[in-house]
Amino acid sequence: MYAERVLSGMRPTGSLHLGHYHGVLKNWVKLQHEHPCLFFVADWHALTTSYDQPEIIEKAAWDMVIDWLAAGVDPNQATIFIQSRVPEHAELHLLMSMMTPLGWLERVPTYKDQIEKLSHKDLTTYGFLGYPLLMSADILVYRANRVPVGEDQIPHLEFSREIARRFNHLYGREPGFEEKALAAVKKLGGKAGKRFNELRTRFQQDGDGAAVEEGKRLVNEAQSLSLADRERLLGHLEGTGKMILVEPDALLTEASRMPGLDGQKMSKSYGNTITLREDEASVTQKVKRMPTDPSRVRRTDAGNPDKCPVWQLHQVYSGAETKEWVRQGCTSAGIGCLECKQPVIDGILQEQAPMRERAQIYLDNPALVRDIVNDGCAKARKLAQETMTDVRAAMGLNYA
Repeated sequence: MYAERVLSGMRPTGSLHLGHYHGVLKNWVKLQHEHPCLFFVADWHALTTSYDQPEIIEKAAWDMVIDWLAAGVDPNQATIFIQSRVPEHAELHLLMSMMTPLGWLERVPTYKDQIEKLSHKDLTTYGFLGYPLLMSADILVYRANRVPVGEDQIPHLEFSREIARRFNHLYGREPGFEEKALAAVKKLGGKAGKRFNELRTRFQQDGDGAAVEEGKRLVNEAQSLSLADRERLLGHLEGTGKMILVEPDALLTEASRMPGLDGQKMSKSYGNTITLREDEASVTQKVKRMPTDPSRVRRTDAGNPDKCPVWQLHQVYSGAETKEWVRQGCTSAGIGCLECKQPVIDGILQEQAPMRERAQIYLDNPALVRDIVNDGCAKARKLAQETMTDVRAAMGLNYA
């Protein structure tokens, strides 16, 4: 089996906001201590919608990496790199495009949604149609088996799984595969070999997902198998071939609970954000200007926290005691709106303080960021090259 790896990336959009932190980066910081992680700047993906504004991408990329580091992503724990600096992404994307049915791309749910949402741009481009395949190449080139995604991204991951399955079926048929696979079954031993064949039949005839999972465990626990035999058995189990590309599994992440300053989801397009490293005076003024319950026209009017955007921020930054104080004070007009907002201001500034401190190191010495990314690109490319060696050989492109 291949080593466990987590892969995730973000398009460079410039400075990140607290919604990015609570929705993605907090999870990355946690994952880097639990798994080998690769985090990348998806600059080619940025070109699929910003192909006419390439000048904004480089600065946005460096700003974003500093935000990652500020949030606590540790280059000693995780590999940080830039997509376009690892050309194997593009090579695998090209090779997989030769065998990807056009209909698979057109049915990706976000394809038509994005075209409608970005109707002011011409997205009738080859690159935009093919971006789910490039996303698949990003994952598959590292044989990453864990991808943190939200519910809305599951169709993209399922697309990647289908691509890996199709690739292995088409190109995983090494000469004499069936004979080698049957020989590997014998190496499992009589009892385990019989059980493997039963599970294979259950999966291929009845589509029993539990059977294939048990079969994988049986293969992984066998002590007498070489890596090549393990790959053959996994392909034989699912009726594909040698497992050249690994089907990734989802690491489901909770949706961000971070509301914007107007109560909507925090988003640059709504103009309701606070950036990770925004200065204290700006944060204070933004929160103080937040709208509150419209029924509280005067200080003496009682309010309803459930109708106030500030109350949503208390859910993120305040403990039970403070929230009880807010609810009691608001509904009785015992506290004013500015008093209610102060704990939120304090909570945001407390969260941001270590981020500003970490970021300052890199702002004072930008060469450190370049060194981290250069090192990460070298590590990522080594892993990608290992995959592409096998891909080229499987597709008859290994001109040795």
